[in-house]
Amino acid sequence: MIDLSIPGKESERTFRHTHGRKRMANRGGDEVKLLGMWASPFVVRAQLALRLKGVNYEYVEEELANKSDLFLRSNPVHKTVPVLIHDGKPICESQVILQYIDEAFAGVGPSLLPADPYERAVARFWAAYVEDKLLPPWRKVFRVTTDEERAEWTRQTVAAVDTLEEGLRQCSEGKGFFGGDCVGYVDVLLGSMVPWVRATEKLSGDRLFDAGKAPLLAAWMERFSELDAAKAVFQDVDRVVEYAGAIQARLSAAAAPASTQ
Repeated sequence: MIDLSIPGKESERTFRHTHGRKRMANRGGDEVKLLGMWASPFVVRAQLALRLKGVNYEYVEEELANKSDLFLRSNPVHKTVPVLIHDGKPICESQVILQYIDEAFAGVGPSLLPADPYERAVARFWAAYVEDKLLPPWRKVFRVTTDEERAEWTRQTVAAVDTLEEGLRQCSEGKGFFGGDCVGYVDVLLGSMVPWVRATEKLSGDRLFDAGKAPLLAAWMERFSELDAAKAVFQDVDRVVEYAGAIQARLSAAAAPASTQ
């Protein structure tokens, strides 16, 4: 999870997501609150799921250097965002939150996971692949300080993208998303990373989903970015670039040898 913070533009800690039909989506008595931090793609996962399901929620921006009492009470184990609070009960960890939203609001909006047990298992498999095989080496590429390390993590990232390209081919069956015609669990999981993917492209010039090497994923990313839910919650890419640059500067400073007199 992201645990570095630079000053944000928000002047208020809390605002309420209430617009259009989504105001009417919750069942009677439901109170939904999401604790997050603007730069976290894991928070974006939860926001995407809530909007796709049509669930009205209150978003609370946390300052991770100055965590609120509510946040610390709600996630005392990991102390990471996001935290979903539903009728006073906290749910932690982004993948757990996605599945909870899908189940707790089963009668609201489209399902993120398929009804068929096998198809549901396949979706969870590819979600785990994204989480375990793609994201760790990709993040390492921008956190290491030597060319040798960067080359190795880049190799692992490219291999993971190649495999995921084939996974999209199989899951989509020629349609627009991992979930077929509809956005599904894997789409939300991976789609939450799009602003960071675009930011790292600006920083390094390298494309994670290059149209020449991964045409299905490249087209998928453009398609996902045009969703109303994505447009509503995606971070501003230039702001992510600034944030990522600050992280890189801190890592470089920490890795630099101490000067000698």
